[in-house]
Amino acid sequence: MSLPEVVSRAEWRAAREELLVREKAVTRARDALNAERRGLPMVEIGEEYVFEGGDGKATLADLFEERHQLVVHHFMFAPEWNAGCRSCSAFLDQVGHLAHLKARDTSFAVVSRAPFTRILPFKARMGWTAPWYSSYGSDFNRVTLEREAELVERPGVSCFLREGDRVFHTYSTYERGLDGLGSTTGFLDLTALGRQEAWEEPKGRASCFGAPAGSEPVRYHDEYEF
Repeated sequence: MSLPEVVSRAEWRAAREELLVREKAVTRARDALNAERRGLPMVEIGEEYVFEGGDGKATLADLFEERHQLVVHHFMFAPEWNAGCRSCSAFLDQVGHLAHLKARDTSFAVVSRAPFTRILPFKARMGWTAPWYSSYGSDFNRVTLEREAELVERPGVSCFLREGDRVFHTYSTYERGLDGLGSTTGFLDLTALGRQEAWEEPKGRASCFGAPAGSEPVRYHDEYEF
């Protein structure tokens, strides 16, 4: 087994500082990529999708919970399965407290193709509290697939933006694109409004929806007022 070389503290610090230069370059490159992502066009969703959740039937607009953004986790759970995908389960396990997303005008929901009667006992077994909906009987997954000709079980995350009664699909990523996601900032970086901080480009976009950039400081999750 090959382990890292053992060196003195001074040698370690020098190596660490050299690596830090490259790490900061990656951070700046990621910020630039996020800005490009926010520059993507969007597609209006015209279909009337109906989901089933804990409170009964819901439309895609209902999943926003009156907020302007929605992040959907496409959880692999086929209609004939009795339990959800293991890798999707591990992903959902690491999703942070949703209060921090809500404070940035963004809702989070899990959507699977399995009937809700199969989802509910598995959700209880796993102890998850995130809103989970069934898209059973619809082609909702097809809307956000990069390969629209096929309807397959595929782990992913999609982002939507609501303006009045209109809903737009702004971004989707799948499989390896989920690596490193789960944190509040990770999800916000995928959305059209981003983290809503003053330093982000394009300037002032969040203010169009009544949320001036950087207006909501980070708080303890039980201190937010919704």
